[in-house]
Amino acid sequence: MPLTADILVALVALLHVYILVMEMFLWERATGRGFSGFDAGMARATAPMAANQGLYNGFLAAGLVWGLVADDPTGFQARVFFLSCVVVAGVFGAATANRRILFAQGLPGALALSAVVVSH
Repeated sequence: MPLTADILVALVALLHVYILVMEMFLWERATGRGFSGFDAGMARATAPMAANQGLYNGFLAAGLVWGLVADDPTGFQARVFFLSCVVVAGVFGAATANRRILFAQGLPGALALSAVVVSH
């Protein structure tokens, strides 16, 4: 089970790297607009906000990678903390922005968090 937990944590980290790229670098391009659902004008107007959000997603990814490479108990604590942040962000995003965020971000985070706790 620890291997499964590590794979799930790595997948959540990769998801947040993907979100970082979309929000920081591709937001105003067709790919980023498809990701956000915004037209060109709205994408242009919200690009600074999206870049800031992307940076935070990068911090989540970095924390998860740290949790994967650090020895326990630090690695376990980092994985639990950053996955908890992912779950909270997913719930908050679903409540305030778009319900899809719960399934795209919150659910993978919750599954990985469950696996980490159960395997520890």
